[in-house]
Amino acid sequence: MRRMLIATVMLLLMLVPSVPAETESVIELKLEDTLEDNDLGIHAGAVSPDGLHVLIAGEEGYARLLSAENAGDRSADIELNSGRSQAFQDVAWHPRGNTALMAGDYGMAMRYDSSDYSIGPVAGSGTVFGLNLTAVEWRPAGDYAYFGAVDGSIWQFSEGTGLVQLNDTLSSAITDLVCHRQENICIVATLADGLAVIDQTHEVTYLTGTSSSTWIGVDCADPTLNECVGFASGLKTQAIRLDIISPGKSTTENLMQFGTLNGDFTSVSRGHDGSTLIHMAPFATVRQQPLISEAFTQILAEDAAAWDSVVAGRSIAFVWETDQRQGFIITSFGNIVSFSPEAPVEVDNSLMTMAVLTAVVVAVPGTVLGLIYMNSKTLQNLYMKWRGRKKA
Repeated sequence: MRRMLIATVMLLLMLVPSVPAETESVIELKLEDTLEDNDLGIHAGAVSPDGLHVLIAGEEGYARLLSAENAGDRSADIELNSGRSQAFQDVAWHPRGNTALMAGDYGMAMRYDSSDYSIGPVAGSGTVFGLNLTAVEWRPAGDYAYFGAVDGSIWQFSEGTGLVQLNDTLSSAITDLVCHRQENICIVATLADGLAVIDQTHEVTYLTGTSSSTWIGVDCADPTLNECVGFASGLKTQAIRLDIISPGKSTTENLMQFGTLNGDFTSVSRGHDGSTLIHMAPFATVRQQPLISEAFTQILAEDAAAWDSVVAGRSIAFVWETDQRQGFIITSFGNIVSFSPEAPVEVDNSLMTMAVLTAVVVAVPGTVLGLIYMNSKTLQNLYMKWRGRKKA
C-alpha cells in the first residue's frame, strides 16, 4: 500500500506544470554618496587591471581614486593633484596597472603614477601643447598607447619616442579609442569621418561606408572574438570584423538600429561579462552582448526618473560592474549610484502546489485512478473481493 501511495503522488506530480524557481529580476538603484556639493564635471573613468580601483577625471584638472568594490566609502578615496585647471577627457590604465595615462584639453597628455599618487606630463607632451586631446588607450602589449584629438589627429606614445603623430588621419574629432583585448589592433571612432583601424605597425585605415554616422563610442568587449562594435547617434550600432593578418582589410557588418528605445547613446563602458554597457540620455543603460549578438535595456529611464528625478536628470560619466548586473554608476555631477538585481518576489510554492494538485485530482480522477488500477494487482484483488467474486 505504501508503494501504491508513492506511485500515486509521483503520478500526480508528473501532471503538475513546472513553476520557475524565481521571477525575472530587475535592477535596483541606490544613491551611495555624492562626492561634492557642486558639479564636478566628471568626464571619464577607468577600472584598474586588478579591479581594485577606479580613476575618475573631469573639469578643472579634477582627478580622484575610488575603491571599485566600495565606491560609497569616502575613507578609501585618494584625492589627486594634477596641478592643472583644464578639463580631462579620458583616462586609460597601463596593462600592468602601475600607471595610467590621462588626456585632456590644451595638450594635457599626463600620467598618473600609483607609486606616489602623482600626476605629471608624459615625455614629449610639449609636442601637443595647446591641442585638445579627447581620447587615450593602451594597446594590450603595453608598449604603445594612442592619443586622439579634436582636430582628428592621432598620436602614438611610448617612453622611448614620446608623442609621434600618425600619418593619413582626417580632420573630424576623435570621440573614442579602444584596442582589442588580445591583439595589438585598435579602433578609432570619429564624429564625421567614420571608424578607423590602427594596425600593429601604427598604420591608419578608415573603414568604407562608416562616415555617414556620428560615432560616439566603440568597444572590443569580448577577447575571444575578432570583433569590435561601434555605437553612433540615432541608436545605431555596427559590428567590425577584424582581419588579424591585415587589419586594414577589416570589414563592417550591416548598420543596426535600436528602434524601440527612447533617447540616444552618449558613451560606453565595459561590462563585467565581456559585454558593453551603453550610456544613454535620459539616464539609462543598455547591455550589448557581442558573443550572442543581442542587446537589452538594463536600466530604464522611466524607472530611474521614478527612483530619483534629480540624479536621473544628470548624465552618466562612467559605469563599472563588480559582478553580473551589479556595480556602480558615477554621474557627471559626482553622484555615486549602486545598482544590483532586485530581490525576486517570493511565491509560496507549497500553497501553489497544493492548489494545482487539488485541481488535477478534481479534473482527472478517472484517468489517474484508472492508470493506478490497471497497474496494481492488489487493487484489482481488493475490488474483486469487494464485489464478492474471486479472480479466475
